[in-house]
Amino acid sequence: MPAVDEAQIDFETIELFFFAYRDFVSDPDAILSKIGMGRAHHRVVYFVCRQPGMMVTDLLDTLQITKQSLARVLKQLIDSGYIRQMAGAKDRRQRRLYPTLAGRELALALSEPQSRRIARALEELTPEQRGGVLAFLKAMRGREEGVVPVETEVE
Repeated sequence: MPAVDEAQIDFETIELFFFAYRDFVSDPDAILSKIGMGRAHHRVVYFVCRQPGMMVTDLLDTLQITKQSLARVLKQLIDSGYIRQMAGAKDRRQRRLYPTLAGRELALALSEPQSRRIARALEELTPEQRGGVLAFLKAMRGREEGVVPVETEVE
């Protein structure tokens, strides 16, 4: 491991991210646990509902996971009636994903408490401060050059 100067690490912000993430996912986690699902299911149903008709390959790219990691979760969502998979109209080899009515309702139920949490956090901020928050989050999305992402198993 390379030597690291602890004085250069922003531990306060890192801890705030840990706690914010824990609380941000806590409400959906509680809903999902009642139906025997987890965060991986949440991510899949969320993106399929946001982009109905997306191809499985696009979902894999969005989530940055392998087919094997997605297979179990997607099968459970399909078998439970939240997602349906259809062949592409022009290319029958394409697998396109669509939310069912139940899938859309689940996605909304999971997103609603998160949206409330975001609204509460932003309510005292000026429009300029809100813009700063969005700019910060967008900047956080980028991968650091030279850092190879580690594939994690879906939960």
